[in-house]
Amino acid sequence: MPSHLSADHPAAQPPGRGSVDALISQTRRLKGDVDAVRRDAPSDGLDPQERWQRALYDLAHHQLTDLDEHLAQLRDGPPPVPSAPGAPSAARTAPPAPRRGSLLSRVGSAEWNLLTDEASWSGELYQILGRDRTAPPLTLDELPSLVLDEDRPRLTGMVTDCLVDAKRIDGEFRVVRPDGEVRTVHMMGEPVLAADGSTASMWAVLRDVSELRRSERAVSETRDSLQRQRQRAQSEHRLAVELQEAVLPPWRGSLRLPHQGTETLDLAAHYLPSSASALIGGDWYDALELADGETLLSVGDLTGHGVAVASGMATLLGAVRGMAMAGTQPGQLMSLLNQLLDATVQPALGSAVCCRYRPESRTLVWAQAGHPAPLLFRSGTGRRLNSPDGVLLGATSGAVYAQAEETLEPGDLLLLHTDGLVPGRSSTAAVNRLLDLAPRFDGARTAQDCVRMVMEEFGETEREDDACVLIAKVTA
Repeated sequence: MPSHLSADHPAAQPPGRGSVDALISQTRRLKGDVDAVRRDAPSDGLDPQERWQRALYDLAHHQLTDLDEHLAQLRDGPPPVPSAPGAPSAARTAPPAPRRGSLLSRVGSAEWNLLTDEASWSGELYQILGRDRTAPPLTLDELPSLVLDEDRPRLTGMVTDCLVDAKRIDGEFRVVRPDGEVRTVHMMGEPVLAADGSTASMWAVLRDVSELRRSERAVSETRDSLQRQRQRAQSEHRLAVELQEAVLPPWRGSLRLPHQGTETLDLAAHYLPSSASALIGGDWYDALELADGETLLSVGDLTGHGVAVASGMATLLGAVRGMAMAGTQPGQLMSLLNQLLDATVQPALGSAVCCRYRPESRTLVWAQAGHPAPLLFRSGTGRRLNSPDGVLLGATSGAVYAQAEETLEPGDLLLLHTDGLVPGRSSTAAVNRLLDLAPRFDGARTAQDCVRMVMEEFGETEREDDACVLIAKVTA
């Protein structure tokens, strides 16, 4: 015991054994709970979020193990401390070495007498520093020889402040053991003052915190990795949204086409983002007045999420617009889109519906590639148009796509949508749910009113994928 503490000092009174045993029991129960969660957590192929959680589990488990062992030390009392290198061997016997990889660390003690230049080390301190216990303990002048060069000024400064200015020691440094292993040691100490106020000796408790610091670094690294991933995801999401908004027609309100003559279609659309992913998907919708007076209507979905998929969607949509402006009919247009996807460096699959509406004859010419067929609503009832043959875009080389025609009437309403509109249901169930809106559509005044009804029905649905809906109402 340091000479400045008396037996009556509160710090010298041992805690009740029963209270310490109760703390040990509580600690072990909590450690068992943490260990159960930690064992159930995956350990291979973890993403940054899972690695961060796993590191926290490990750190919590190690800390509880550390607390358990030190409470046991508190209950059982300190290990024997040799008074000199020649002390009996039984007094120099130390407990078994701590488990490799555990945060449980050796806690040793030392006292340096400045008047006699003698040093006294506990057996645990020999174990921490990897020293032969038959060797004499190092003096304060010799102690820095074990410390890494860059950490020596820190140790020297702490010791000097303690001896000269009577300051407490509380700091860390790294030591190199004789086997070459580097360990991190936390040192806490105080000066012991003589009657005249001078420093008579210095005592310290030294703890090996190498595993604790290693676990803390792992937690910090995974936290930083997770933060970088989040920032990258936010940047990618922002870029994908900007790309999407740049190429898709605005969906807030009716779509305004620059008709040169009498408007024949009232158009409205809406985009519904995924509720399960922050990444933008490859869904699109489009309405474009063509040079010959016809109107292009299309919806589609390129598989995947993120900037690359949004970029691919923009490429496909640009191709659709360019070929439609050049007069390419829907069936041939799908064949060319398939060739485009087949020729890309990154394999991709997509589905699409492409329609050309001829206002003078109210004829809809359309083709599809593995996509839900348009729905036609008339006089309070609805039906799905019969789909011409067409496989997914990018599924096979040289695919041929048929096209179909449908004659529309004033007041008819055409609804095009992507798969994600009704998630978790079969295609038939999804279509039936949309067709059930027919009576409500019949009383709607505008296409935008119809889109609003679709949003009331499906807008709050939890969906794993993006979706969009495009509605065209024949006005003349």
